[in-house]
Amino acid sequence: MAVNIHATAIVDSRAELASDVEVGAYSIIGADVKIDSGTCIGAHVVVNGHTSIGKNNQIFQFSSLGEAPQDKKYLGEPTRLEIGDNNTIREFCTFNRGTVQDQGVTKIGNNNWIMAYVHIAHDCHVRNNTILANNSSLAGHVELYDHAILGGFTLIHQFCKVGEHVITAVGSVVFKDIPPYVTAAGYDAKPHGINAEGLKRRGFSADNIANIKRAYKTLYRQSLTLEEAKLALVEQTLSAPELQILLDFLSLSTRGIVR
Repeated sequence: MAVNIHATAIVDSRAELASDVEVGAYSIIGADVKIDSGTCIGAHVVVNGHTSIGKNNQIFQFSSLGEAPQDKKYLGEPTRLEIGDNNTIREFCTFNRGTVQDQGVTKIGNNNWIMAYVHIAHDCHVRNNTILANNSSLAGHVELYDHAILGGFTLIHQFCKVGEHVITAVGSVVFKDIPPYVTAAGYDAKPHGINAEGLKRRGFSADNIANIKRAYKTLYRQSLTLEEAKLALVEQTLSAPELQILLDFLSLSTRGIVR
């Protein structure tokens, strides 16, 4: 059991905490919780249910992690929340466990920067190196891919996918999948070019970005059907492998893409 537990915190004797985990004042840690080394739980945090939290996470005050999903079909099944390593989770965040109607788990990967009042609903999968700005919310079954950035107050409809290197503008409401590299904005969200600045910051070359711009024009500016655009992108990917994630994403889309 960790020794860095505030006297007012309540930690169930069955919880598994690494010896250097910190738990702040008035926080509550449930029986089925596992927390790995280097993680710091702030004051007034509740961690409940079958929840595992990895290494070196910083969880700020008043967050609720691993509570039952907001789903009327949920009947108390032992579903899970899994949080990886090196995440920053700011004040008043709420992450819910999964449901048996999906895979029974909500997953947060590594190195994510999650700002205040973010809600991540049941069965979502947030991968790695994402940024979720204040008050952004993921409805159930949402997939957020690597390096995606959600502007403040962005709302993602259930079952949507948000691809790698996407960025959304503040207040966007997303009802369909957003392909990799795209900038999206509005209610409902529409494509507005590629996230060129983000790609530069992540080391994409000028040639890479030019190829991605050409692919964007193929997808959105040439009046092609989606199937016609996919065929054109197959040819472009032969000389531009950075487009493979775009093709892969389009093949997995089930809700259709923003257009």
